[in-house]
Amino acid sequence: MENEALERARERLSEAVEGKAQPGDVEAALDRARAQVEALATTAAALESTLPDRVGEAVRDGIRLEARPVSRQLAEVRGLQNQTIRRLERIETELLAERNSRVDDLGLLVDLIESSWRAVDERLRRIEETVQNRQAATVYRLGEAG
Repeated sequence: MENEALERARERLSEAVEGKAQPGDVEAALDRARAQVEALATTAAALESTLPDRVGEAVRDGIRLEARPVSRQLAEVRGLQNQTIRRLERIETELLAERNSRVDDLGLLVDLIESSWRAVDERLRRIEETVQNRQAATVYRLGEAG
């Protein structure tokens, strides 16, 4: 029996030297692999339950950081747009007032021209009446004393 034990020990040593795995070593490696797979499964389950929330928070934070300056700029653009609209309305009001003033000035100018022509027409009418009512007109020459 001792020879058999020595023979088995020698076989194990030669197998170990050759790199052949022993059933005990294989069992120990499988147990370690099973434990690591179970730990990996536990970690994967934990990540699976928390990862969507973490990703959602990260996306919300990213959008919040990016949207805050954009919303500020949008509010600024709205303010500038309202200011531009107010200025355009004021300019439009001033243009209408100026236009009405020019129309009034034109009306006054037309009235002045019309009254001037009436005065000229009346004066010509009187001159023509005077010329027609006199039979002979007295003509004076310049340089002659009369």
